[in-house]
Amino acid sequence: MEALAYALKWSEAILRWGHVLFAILWVGNSFLFNYLDNKLNKNISSKDIDGEGYLMHSGFFYKLSRLKISPDKSYLNQLVIFKWQSYLTFITGMLLLAVLYYYNSGILMVDKRVLVLSPILAVSYSILSLVFSWIIYDSICKSNLINNNFLFLTLMLILLGLISFGLTKIFGAKFAFLSVGLIIGTNMFANVFTVIIPNQMNIINSSKKNQKFDMSLSLAAKQRSIHNNYSTFLVLFIMLSGHYSFIVYHKYNWLILCLIGVISALGRHYFNLRGRNINKPSILFTSIFALIILASVIFLFKS
Repeated sequence: MEALAYALKWSEAILRWGHVLFAILWVGNSFLFNYLDNKLNKNISSKDIDGEGYLMHSGFFYKLSRLKISPDKSYLNQLVIFKWQSYLTFITGMLLLAVLYYYNSGILMVDKRVLVLSPILAVSYSILSLVFSWIIYDSICKSNLINNNFLFLTLMLILLGLISFGLTKIFGAKFAFLSVGLIIGTNMFANVFTVIIPNQMNIINSSKKNQKFDMSLSLAAKQRSIHNNYSTFLVLFIMLSGHYSFIVYHKYNWLILCLIGVISALGRHYFNLRGRNINKPSILFTSIFALIILASVIFLFKS
């Protein structure tokens, strides 16, 4: 048993290291491509190009072009498709979840002061929360609600609140908090795995056959990519939640989490607009001011 415990500790260390590493790569790619899409000059009269821009890195200039048509076939087999960062972030995250939490579910997941659960039932609830949350989110994205930004965002916020509150009534505070991040992170991965990459492969295959590709596939993939982009700050906050127990174990931890989700999305929105040369510092100041107010309220009403 001692050897098994030692092996599990090494597994946890390697998986946690890998999870953070791959997450950094995934987030970096997401931020870069969304920034480029916003920053490219779209005022171009060309039948082939709908955006151009320039970068400098390590002393070299790089020219970027976003094409309306597929590149020459000789380039199609050399395309760099960013998917493994997402896949490996999810795989290492799920393995870490199994090795650390599911293996010790009776200790790290179950809190008898919240709800008396068997370890197997606790693990089952956790897995079901991931599956059903994705089904609900994906169904909403495929419905007409996706065409109304206000209704979609309102519904997402309501669901975030319901999920966050519900999980605190099932699991211990730390795992309930972490579970929200697991759900959002799983949805982000599923966006890549079931929508973004399949749509990209469909476009590539159409290009290889000299067929005009379906632009709706590009738009759908971009939409999910934007969802991932706005979710990133909150997921990273939850990933680091082990360092701020004063929030995780607060009586209203679920509400604090939802408010931080709104604040972080506002901050992300400011930077996305800035990438499009729309500078609205009031949005950034609002998010910072809201965070200060939230911190003050938490201090005044300690659990």
